[in-house]
Amino acid sequence: MTMSDRIPDPPPGWHLPDPQFQPEFYADVPLKRLIAFLVDTLLILALTALVAVLSLGLGLIMIVPLSWLLNFAYRWVTITRDSATPGMRLVALELRDHRGRPLDQVLAFQHTMGFMISITLFPLQVISIALMLTDARKQGLTDKLLGTVALNRRAGH
Repeated sequence: MTMSDRIPDPPPGWHLPDPQFQPEFYADVPLKRLIAFLVDTLLILALTALVAVLSLGLGLIMIVPLSWLLNFAYRWVTITRDSATPGMRLVALELRDHRGRPLDQVLAFQHTMGFMISITLFPLQVISIALMLTDARKQGLTDKLLGTVALNRRAGH
């Protein structure tokens, strides 16, 4: 290996697995994120229906904003608590910051806001999906902006 073949060092402060040397952390991440999204969407729809029924139908009047707020709260709370939504935990994914740590409350809020904006504005979601399919770390648009990444969980975690 010559000096010109040397693999560049990660940016200062980055402590994530290298996709070239540890590809198992990134294997099937886009597919797993899709499955997690579908599972979480079903759970959020069930939660929205429950709230609409418990509100004696008043929630149906405001179903779109209610669904958006419940979606946001569900994702923010679960990502803050476990660095993953229930759907992500089901498929053994977790979110990490650029230092490899679980997301804190502020970063979970920012990640959730970025996700919600992306699913609200369809072109941004298309860009995000394209990035996940082509990026070495399988990062979507929000992940790129925040320095976060979805990784396969290590066994035993």
